[in-house]
This record gives sequence, structure tokens and C-alpha cells, in this order.
Amino acid sequence: MNHRIILTALFLLSCNLMFAQKEDSTMLRKIFDEALTNGACYENLRSLCKDIGPRLSGSDGAEKAVKWGQEVLSKIADTVWLQPVMVPHWVRGEKESATVRLSDGSTIPVDICALGGSVGTAGKTVSAEIVEVFGIDELEKLGEEKLKGKIVFYNRPMEPRLISTFEAYSGCVDQRSSGAATAGKFGAVAVLVRSMNLRDDDLPHTGVQRYSDDVKKIPAAAISTNGAKMLSKKLREDKQLKVDLVLSCENLPEKLSYNVVADIRGSLYPDEIILVGGHLDSWDLGEGAHDDGAGSVHSIEVISLFQALGIRPQRTIRCVLYMNEENGPNGAKEYAKQSLENNWKHLAAIESDRGGFSPRGFSIDGTENNKFRTLEQIEEWQDLMAPFNLRYLDIGFGGVDIGYLRDQNVPLIGFVPDSQRYFDFHHASNDVFEGVNKRELELGAASIASLVYLLDKYGLKTDAN
Repeated sequence: MNHRIILTALFLLSCNLMFAQKEDSTMLRKIFDEALTNGACYENLRSLCKDIGPRLSGSDGAEKAVKWGQEVLSKIADTVWLQPVMVPHWVRGEKESATVRLSDGSTIPVDICALGGSVGTAGKTVSAEIVEVFGIDELEKLGEEKLKGKIVFYNRPMEPRLISTFEAYSGCVDQRSSGAATAGKFGAVAVLVRSMNLRDDDLPHTGVQRYSDDVKKIPAAAISTNGAKMLSKKLREDKQLKVDLVLSCENLPEKLSYNVVADIRGSLYPDEIILVGGHLDSWDLGEGAHDDGAGSVHSIEVISLFQALGIRPQRTIRCVLYMNEENGPNGAKEYAKQSLENNWKHLAAIESDRGGFSPRGFSIDGTENNKFRTLEQIEEWQDLMAPFNLRYLDIGFGGVDIGYLRDQNVPLIGFVPDSQRYFDFHHASNDVFEGVNKRELELGAASIASLVYLLDKYGLKTDAN
């Protein structure tokens, strides 16, 4: 008799699992269908890029973007509010210029742009000989004797043999972020940094750089990949060439800005939050379409898809449009601070900040115990996600903004699209709406919404719970 009861229970459990899997498969299909046929993320991105444009923290564009985000989310969310945060205010000023002056008197103009946070040249032209290096560690070996009064030219390229372009980026971004501070220690008068880009082009890519308080601040600019190759070649031919450099940028007092936060309140567990977010700010050279307009509209679209399909979540779905990721990240710090003060319970946090390219899957981060448990549970849904080409699941980076929730034991999940073209656009003037493929953007939104649906339905067994 007991044997029959056990067999019957196992049969019923199997039936229930099969039914649940079929129900989930059907819902994921509906999410993708809705995104691909009636989705709003592409038009939202068009509006953000074309009506608002560049959105560097402290700028008029950033202020307009906050109002835009609040207005868009107010139409689809249960509640929307603005979270005040003080942000840096750096301005580029007039267009930068650089000229290579050869020993024979001839000159060659070079495409450059100031790095974020750089000081300017105070209305003067900085003119000096060039010292080419391929890593920050070389400066220690050269010392003040060979660097004082010179312009340091960091020319380490991104490693083309690495399949993950983000790994290639990590391998050389230190020369941009701390190159000026290091060169300043040895008396250099400025730095030029090869753009973080695998493609050969004439577009300089900006990005944040940070000074040390105990070192004199020197001007810092990015040079395009083509410009870097040309300069390196000319240096081999003419050791005495000089570069004339003019930057008009400056740092102004901090300004008040806001994170935009919106909720769909959970029906059963309203105090459990599934956060999905991207950063609303962008660099000033382009329109911030891939970085991170795509992530912002992805996050908005999750709420839009739930509402369009009549999915009333069990848990609260929260969209956060962070301010000041690019040269902060003060928005992320403020959200994490308020999360701690308000004792917000996050079931998980998902970030989209790798562009609007074709989806590949998700990377899992968090505390040591949480990230492996989270990965193990999400792997149980691989059969559901595989039909939508969401095959990549692994331990990896979650995101800059959600990363500040790590100490609160929140599982961190990064949306992973294909990375091969991302650095063609990253922090450059060509990061505009026209560079984003409508279908790829919509697939990304549907992918994130599908994971949110599964997280909401089944929850997670982690240290956060």
C-alpha cells in the first residue's frame, strides 16, 4: 500500500512539474512575442537619444532625462519617485585640439578628446616631447629623469585574442583611469591615452579618469586608435617630435540630481523586491544609446511587458534608472545607502549596462555563497531559456550600480549580450540611436523580463532570504 502511495505521489509531482514547465514556456513565449510585436523600448530609446541627447551628470541633458524617465514610468508603474543625489559637474568646454609637430617643421592634426574629470590647459597650449609606454608599470622604471616635462603616451591596445571584449577592456583600462595620476608623480605635463577600442578608426573614446589628492593634476586626453598608430610610427622616425595640446574642460561645483525609481507592487510578497536597472546618465560625446540608454529602456520595458500581458507579480518589481554611473557612481551609492536605512529586502538585482546587442545570457555575482546558489537555481531554467538563445550562465560581473548592494547579501545578475561590437561605440561620438538594432534591443528586454518572471514565480533560496 505504501509503495502505491509513493508511486502515485511521484506521478502527481511529475505531472505538476510538467504542467508548470509548459505554463512557464508559454509565458516566456508571450513575453518575447509582445516585446517583438508591440514593445515600446525602441521608441523610448529614440526619444531618450533624440529628444534629450547627451546626459552627463550635472548637465541640462541629465536634468531633462530625469523628468523624461519619471514621465515614462508614471504611465506604467504603480508608484514612481525621485531619489535625490549630489553628482559631479564636469564640462568639456570648446572642442579639444592636438597637433603633432615634427622636427622638419611639418604638422599633423590628431583626433583627441578630454578624459572625464580632466583639468584643462588654462587657456594655454601644452607643448612637449612624447614618451611612449605600454603600461603604467613602465613609468616606475623610467622615473622622473625621463618623464619630467614630457607628455606620456599610453599606447597599450586592447588584446584582440580575447573573445570577451570586456576582458580585453579590463586588461588596459587602468592606463585611462589612473594614467594621469601616475604620470603626474614623475613630473609629466600631460597624458595621451590610446582609446579603449578594438577597431581602427578616428574616433577618440572618453571615459572617467581619477587624480590623486597628493599629486599635481595634469591634463588627460584620449587619442583615437588610428591616431595612436600614426603617433607611434612617427615617434620611431622622429624622436624629437612634439605634441601641442589644448583642453578647455573644467570641474564645476556638484549639482543636485536624482535616481528615478518605479515599482509594480507585489500581490503576495510586496516587501520582496526584484530590482532591474540601468544608468540614465551618459557621456557627452554621443547620445548614450548603447551606454546606457539601452539598459534604461530595457529596465522600463520589463514593467511595460508585465503590464501589457496582465502579469501581476507576487513580488515587487522595481525599476531603477541610476544617475552618475559614468563619473560617479553616486547614484548607486545613494540607492544602496537608502536600501540599508529602509531595510529594503531585495530578492535579486539585475543590471543591463553592456549595450543593446543580441542576448547571450546572464552572469551571476554576489557574496561567495549567494552567487553559486543563485547560479545553481537559474541553471534549472536553462531548458526554458534555451529556445531564446539564452545559453550563457556563469559566475561573472553583475554591474557597477547594483554592485553596491553586495554587502547587503543581494544576488547580483548582469545581462550579457554579445560583446563584439560594444567597444566600437563605447564612450564615443558614434554611440547614437542609429547604432542600435531594433530587434536586438527588443530581444534583450524580453530576456530580462523572462528572468524577472521566473524569479518572481519561484524565488531564490539564498542568504538574502
